[in-house]
Amino acid sequence: MSDLFDRGVALGRMPLAAQLRPATLDDVIGQPGAVARGSILRRRIAGGALGSVILYGPPGVGKTSIARAVGNMLGKNFRPLHATRSGVADIRKLADEARMVPLLIFVDEVQRFSATQADDLLAICEEGTADFIGATTGNPYHVLTPALVSRSTILKLEPLTLEEMEQVVRRGVDHLRGEGIEVSLTGAQVRRIAGRSGGDARRALTTLESLAVGHDAKRVTITDAMVDEAYAAAPVNHDRSGDAHYDVVSAFVKSMRGSDPDATLYWLARLIHGGEDPRYIARRIMIHASEDVGLADNAALQTAVAAMQAVEKIGYPEAQIVLAHAALHVARAPKSGSACRGIAAAMQFVANNPPAAVPLHLRDAHYKGAASLGHVGYRFPHDDPRGWVEQVYSPIPKGTLYQSDARDAGTFEKRADEYWQRVTGEMQARKGGQ
Repeated sequence: MSDLFDRGVALGRMPLAAQLRPATLDDVIGQPGAVARGSILRRRIAGGALGSVILYGPPGVGKTSIARAVGNMLGKNFRPLHATRSGVADIRKLADEARMVPLLIFVDEVQRFSATQADDLLAICEEGTADFIGATTGNPYHVLTPALVSRSTILKLEPLTLEEMEQVVRRGVDHLRGEGIEVSLTGAQVRRIAGRSGGDARRALTTLESLAVGHDAKRVTITDAMVDEAYAAAPVNHDRSGDAHYDVVSAFVKSMRGSDPDATLYWLARLIHGGEDPRYIARRIMIHASEDVGLADNAALQTAVAAMQAVEKIGYPEAQIVLAHAALHVARAPKSGSACRGIAAAMQFVANNPPAAVPLHLRDAHYKGAASLGHVGYRFPHDDPRGWVEQVYSPIPKGTLYQSDARDAGTFEKRADEYWQRVTGEMQARKGGQ
């Protein structure tokens, strides 16, 4: 029954993305770092000693295609395995086959391999019995066993650029023309399909195929409405637990810190479009309202907290406006890292030094007998017209932990520095001794 099913699949029409798999690395669109002439992959192929290679990157960037092209260039039989469906017995069968014919073993979702499976595979590679390429969407240093990582060449693949995606779409149009299907697309529509596919070549070709096939006429004119329909229910290429998630979040918070409002909105939109929980985004904004704005504009934290409360009540789509409001406040506000830097220095100081004794005049004096213990001498600042008195509050020299980030802008921190300099006659310590 399995043979009959396989034969039925073979007799059907192969998907466009599979038809366009590159035969060699010269046919690969994008990934110049991995496939360019002189790259480590090219040198390994030229030397006839591929060994163990891990390709990692988001879906649709060419991991399987590159692996197949490498197999063609090496002149080796391509043997795919899937980590969730192949066991140790399958690997050992391939090892027996590899002793008779040259093989390139390809494992998709290699992060799902058990340690035993990985050990058996590594033994085959280290003996030189077969070459191996593994593919994963996760960061290999996080999701693979240390043994597999240490014995493999790690190559990171990036999402295709818009221009590269346009090349993919045009290649698909040319291929369909060769099959007798004339697809009429404007340049704007090619760019639209390329852009909405999120750097995923397979997704772009699948969309193109769905637009082009099944019509009575051999000439198909694509409309904007057809493109919108094709993407209406398309999944968003955003893995909320993988590298893509953390990279986009990192870009979002660094754009707020870097005071770039356009970049802030772009990365925020990417998170929203990817279905990110608005409460998660609001929490990130709250953190950076203190970490990056801090004492430069205390209202930024108030805005961020209000945004968190608001998104819990209203949700998408209106929550995106609230998130944009709070994120732009953080992005546009003057910056100070003194609160973040100060508490980090204080925590490190406490962890690395013996606990300092509380000065006697600062100890609790609200009980009978406190004076007899020497808990006296505290001077109440509000009794002084200035609201401040000179007294020791800790054995730590001033400026050791808190260093102002006051800059030229009229921020709270700068106003505070100027006020206390007038009152105390002392300048507040600045970062770097400014």
